[in-house]
Amino acid sequence: MKSSTNALIAALTTVVAASGSLAAQFPSAANQPMSRPARCGTGIPDAEARGYVPLPRGDVFCPLIADPKSTTSFVSYLRGDAEDFASDVASVGIADLFGMFRVAGSAPGDGVQLSIMGGVFAQFDINSPSYDLINADYVLGLPLTIRSGSFSARFRVYHQSSHLGDEFVLRSNHPTRENLSFEAAEALVSEDLGPLRVYGGGEYYIAREPNDLPQQLGHAGAELRPPGGLRFGSVGTARLIAGGDVKVVKPDTKWRYGISARAGFEVGRGREGPEPSRRWSLMYEFYDGPSPYGQFFNSDVRLIGVGFHFTP
Repeated sequence: MKSSTNALIAALTTVVAASGSLAAQFPSAANQPMSRPARCGTGIPDAEARGYVPLPRGDVFCPLIADPKSTTSFVSYLRGDAEDFASDVASVGIADLFGMFRVAGSAPGDGVQLSIMGGVFAQFDINSPSYDLINADYVLGLPLTIRSGSFSARFRVYHQSSHLGDEFVLRSNHPTRENLSFEAAEALVSEDLGPLRVYGGGEYYIAREPNDLPQQLGHAGAELRPPGGLRFGSVGTARLIAGGDVKVVKPDTKWRYGISARAGFEVGRGREGPEPSRRWSLMYEFYDGPSPYGQFFNSDVRLIGVGFHFTP
């Protein structure tokens, strides 16, 4: 646990130092006013920043950088050790959020929004001849998101079901399959403190199978997203980003901590227009704690790797 915490602190400290140097080199970019949703790339067009908007684009709540189940699409290579798991893993997420309506606030980026979100998060054993599917988690939810200035929040009810891959089940040493499924209610609040964001909250499991799944989960984290960036003309702009995420459960008498850290570069358009650009990022990834992969929830994993991530 101590080594995991030290790794998380080291990753964030490195990016804080680098971002400070970068902002000093590009003061005009660093001082440019921009709403938080615009800075994190949630994609609210200027034409939809006021009034009532049916079927809106973007969201008022920024996706979490380091949450393994954040509502973004990604592909990552991870290597590590885990009980009943592969040592070299391709982790893939395909997720999106579809806005139903938004009532915008008095400032750009503020408002209340109701959306539908869904995603599939799968892991593949890349050491096997046919890249066996190990586990797949299916997530569907209704998030209600709120923003007022630097404060934002997400209230969500969602369902998750998890399944072992067919080829993985055919192995002689595969773990016992669980009929894993649950519905949860989540509350998460967030505050922006300049380039730093902190958030916290938790989840309560309304229904769960099997019964030894935790009843509650605590969730907190911090992110760094400096406003400056290195611009390559009209080709693109690279920005430093970093995040640390912690989830805590107590299934019996022992607390279990899942620690995730990511840090790297985010790339967008060189010049933003009325329609915000989509973004991609390349990040170092670290995870240590209870497996975030449904069928292996009783196992502990430690994984390090690199991944490409894409904004919704």
